[in-house]
This record gives sequence, C-alpha cells and structure tokens, in this order.
Amino acid sequence: MVNKTIKSLILGALIIGVLQVYSEVFAESDPPKTDSQTQVIKDITPDDAFVLIEKNKDSSNLVILDVRTPEEFEDEHIENAINLDFYSETFKDDLGKLDKNKIYVTHCQLGGRSAKTVVTMKDLGFVEVYNITGGIAGWKSKGLPTNKQKEN
Repeated sequence: MVNKTIKSLILGALIIGVLQVYSEVFAESDPPKTDSQTQVIKDITPDDAFVLIEKNKDSSNLVILDVRTPEEFEDEHIENAINLDFYSETFKDDLGKLDKNKIYVTHCQLGGRSAKTVVTMKDLGFVEVYNITGGIAGWKSKGLPTNKQKEN
C-alpha cells in the first residue's frame, strides 16, 4: 500500500515536472508579441477594392500599387496607381522604401505577381495590404474604371 502511494506520488511529480518543462519550452518558442500581429493582409474582390479606393480617394494614406511591367502600366492602369515592376532587380528594395503604415491596394494583370508581392510586403512589415483578386483583368471584367477609359 505504501509502495503504491509512493509510486503514485513519484509518477505525479514526474508528470508535473514534464508539463512544466514543456510549458517553458513552448513559451520560449512562441514568437514575441509584435505589431506585425496587427497586420491586415488579405485578398479582396475588385468591387470591394473599388469601394475601398473610393472611400479613401481624398486621402494620401491609400496607395494603389500596380506591380506589372512599365509597358503594361502605360497601356492601362487604375487611376492614381503607382507602378513598381515586379520583375525589376530592385523590386524588393523599392518596396522596402515605401511607407509601411499606409494602406496598399495591390494588383497585377491576373493576380499572381501581386499575390507574391503581398507576401513580401507582409514579411517587410507593412501594416495594411489588400490584393485585388483577378488583378486588373478582374477589375476590368467588372466594368470598373481605368485611365484608358478616361482617354476615350
């Protein structure tokens, strides 16, 4: 009877010890709480992007970031967009020079380059980034305005 009680106490102490060690190990492996956990990084539809852009059209806090080539951009783009060429050797450095605290609406032609751009922007610590699903092709398929339509 005494042996069973001692064995139970030892087993209980071992379990508590193991749990304490595991909780310390997992606590140390948890990343520290940072501002990056308050990031907003998400895909939005062209219609939602249009609403967001219209809502912020008088604000310098919103940036429309077109990551297509300069030739694609010159041909047609969303009004007031800025262009950073995804294929440029300095693309990541150019992204890093942007104000990380502004709101960004990104797009490319179909969504592939901008999806990769959003991942890079998240890693660089940008606070709020939205990627237009379907790119400018999706935007145009909804009949949303571009600079080309204004020229006609």
